[in-house]
Amino acid sequence: MATAPSPLLIAKGKNNIFLMPKMANRHGLIAGATGTGKTVTLRVLAEQFSKIGVPIFMADVKGDLSGLPFLGGENPKVVERINKLGLKDFEFESYPVTFWDVFGEQGHPVRTTISEMGPLLLSRILNLNEIQSGVLTLIFKIADDHGLLLLDLKDLRSMAQFVGDNAEQFKTQYGNISAASIGAIQRSLLTLEEQGGDKFFGEPALNIQDFIQVDSNGRGIINILTADKLMPSPRVYATLLLWLLSELFEQLPEVGDPPKPKLVFFFDEAHLLFDDVPKALEEKIEQVVRLIRSKGVGVYFVTQNPLDLPDTVLGQLGNRVQHALRAFTPRDQKNVKSAAETFRPNPKLNVIKAITELAVGEALISVLDDKGSPTIVERALVCPPHSRLSPLTPEERSQLIRGSVLYGHYENMVDRESAYERLKVKAEQMRVESQEQAAKKRQVAEPKSQAEQLIGAAVKSAAHAIGSQLGRQIIRGVLGSIFGGGRK
Repeated sequence: MATAPSPLLIAKGKNNIFLMPKMANRHGLIAGATGTGKTVTLRVLAEQFSKIGVPIFMADVKGDLSGLPFLGGENPKVVERINKLGLKDFEFESYPVTFWDVFGEQGHPVRTTISEMGPLLLSRILNLNEIQSGVLTLIFKIADDHGLLLLDLKDLRSMAQFVGDNAEQFKTQYGNISAASIGAIQRSLLTLEEQGGDKFFGEPALNIQDFIQVDSNGRGIINILTADKLMPSPRVYATLLLWLLSELFEQLPEVGDPPKPKLVFFFDEAHLLFDDVPKALEEKIEQVVRLIRSKGVGVYFVTQNPLDLPDTVLGQLGNRVQHALRAFTPRDQKNVKSAAETFRPNPKLNVIKAITELAVGEALISVLDDKGSPTIVERALVCPPHSRLSPLTPEERSQLIRGSVLYGHYENMVDRESAYERLKVKAEQMRVESQEQAAKKRQVAEPKSQAEQLIGAAVKSAAHAIGSQLGRQIIRGVLGSIFGGGRK
């Protein structure tokens, strides 16, 4: 069994506070009001994990994490913190970073297929109600039964149209499929496409193993998802991160309790994950969080208030960093009290009072000890980051992306034959068959039509002869023969 790395120094108060690597997959929480230091804490934890060879995934929602690949030292507040904490052996460092971007503009494209996302998560992105979600599930089922691949948005739109057009045909086997639900799904897909969803769904799909890499020096790669353009669509952002977490859960093998995590996953703006979430999806999230630690993955939720998370999730977060909370209203005061009660009490510390007094970068911290029990809460200053605080310039970012070993693999989109192409061929075949059937009907009708035309012409010609006695005889003769009334 591999030797556990040394404990990670993350903060200093009356005592040094260390995070135990073998307890890091027991999950964690970074909470606090805006501007209290959550992002710097996230950065410090990521740096420490990278040093011991643990890969990281994090979303950069504000654009201020990109400086990790460069040495720090440019910020006077960092130098001040180093001196204040007496960190004599502190050295500025850079870290290996891979940039990702759903839109493929500020990192390698992140894609998945419609099939891999599945109807449950896709319903969440599309904001479908329960009935519409049921119809979407049927669309997936019919596609599977007919061997039709759902890879990108045009596949799903074609499949929805096909199911809607043939609803009566599918009714007996699959149940009612209302035109209203099909229409709602199509409208939501169109909206998602306008928001850039067409870039997210397709191939090559992300290989989740590309997140779990180390560099030539054995340091964990820090994977940064550029999320500033995703945040205007918070439901898409939250569901995307949940899908990534689900993929890790489904693909990684069981490892028990490793000496350090295989990956640490930071879920920023975590409250978005649980806003108006359907019960079925909330249960799935709770299950993933509970069980993914056995896959060696630690999940750290970053949010403004611990109460943003369900109790069933909050109870699984053993390593906690609580920055300042505001208490301007009675509701705020209640939230502060509730947050304080989530810690193991410290008889020497008034936690409720301290939460509202914490300075920027200061936090109340409780971590799991080497036996898995939470330590008593302590007030401490988070250690300063070793990397550059200022974000990358566009030129620096571009150079790093092009220098990545992954560059060129995800950049070129592939569009192989799937539901859209096959249904298009099927529609063309049906059109040709319809034309052929129409032509046959015309051919059958032509002899009768020609006979009618001949009779009509004969009658018309005979009518011109009415003025003559001979003409009248011809008319009688012709009409008489037709109706069986000839003279004897």
